[in-house]
Amino acid sequence: MTSKVRAEEINAFLTKAFGSERQNPRMEVTHVGDGEVTVRMPYDDNMLRPGGVISGPTQMALADCAAYFAIFTRTGIEPYAVTSNLNINFLNACKAGDVLAQGKVLKIGKKLAVIEVDVREETMDEPASHSIVTYALPSKKMSDGN
Repeated sequence: MTSKVRAEEINAFLTKAFGSERQNPRMEVTHVGDGEVTVRMPYDDNMLRPGGVISGPTQMALADCAAYFAIFTRTGIEPYAVTSNLNINFLNACKAGDVLAQGKVLKIGKKLAVIEVDVREETMDEPASHSIVTYALPSKKMSDGN
């Protein structure tokens, strides 16, 4: 099986849906595969918490987005999917720098999708955080705009 969407299509959706001025800092999907996605968030001083490491809320936002985009690799662009649950474990300090999130669909059904996401600064060997994210998928009727 291959991805139902290309990285360029997700990035175009991201810009259209959220606009570049509302994305601060901007995220970019750099890789897609079957049920897999990598998202890069360029470094910005606003991402830091005291102590000079990437903040928890920044990592959570990136994990949530990576999960959302991982779903697209299986369903195509699905704007009406929404976060149902996000559980995050902070494992290591996330160095200041560009941050990557790698999402992988664990299971996708008719109503729910479960995705795991590792977040790390791009030069780190070990993840800074690990998330399990559940998304509620829209009914077919809602997806079709009816």
